[in-house]
Amino acid sequence: MINILYIHGFNSSPLSMKAENTRKYFAQNFPEINFHCPQIASSPNSAIKQLEDIIALEPSATWLLMGSSLGGYFSTYLAEKYQLQAVLINPAVKPFELMTDYLGEQVNPYTKERYQVNVQHIVELKALEQQNISKNNYLVMVQTGDEVLDYQQAVEKYRHCQLVVEQGGDHSFINYENSLPKIALFFNLPLLQPNDQNI
Repeated sequence: MINILYIHGFNSSPLSMKAENTRKYFAQNFPEINFHCPQIASSPNSAIKQLEDIIALEPSATWLLMGSSLGGYFSTYLAEKYQLQAVLINPAVKPFELMTDYLGEQVNPYTKERYQVNVQHIVELKALEQQNISKNNYLVMVQTGDEVLDYQQAVEKYRHCQLVVEQGGDHSFINYENSLPKIALFFNLPLLQPNDQNI
């Protein structure tokens, strides 16, 4: 059994456009794959426990990770802990440095949840940092026009991995849906032939 675990970013949701596009793509082209995209907790430690609990439900299955922004940071932690393949889309590399700008009350625009970002969250994020990574585990996709994160941090950290650097774009990763076949190829998933979808 193959499972894809998609991890959304900070203040995001399974309802984000990237998550929805990913869900639809795999449902259409790989209906036998289980796609998981939970609403993750606002606390980093709680989020990681939540994600690890999902993986633990099927420990003998194949798990493939996808992470956007902060979800890319979490994906890196999980990929190293469990030696899994991961696709990172405009990933956060040092979110503990950026989170100081978000201290205080936050409102998730998708869920309307109100919660507090505090110093403990920064400590928890720092503890999840992976200094050494397994280069063959990753496909990393960044756009140079990312207005939230410094794409060069990702280029530096993942320089020995499969790396796609697109000029322009933004943090949402413009035309992301066009990259989904590349992601499937990285995961070594054979694309359905057109007549297969009529079976």
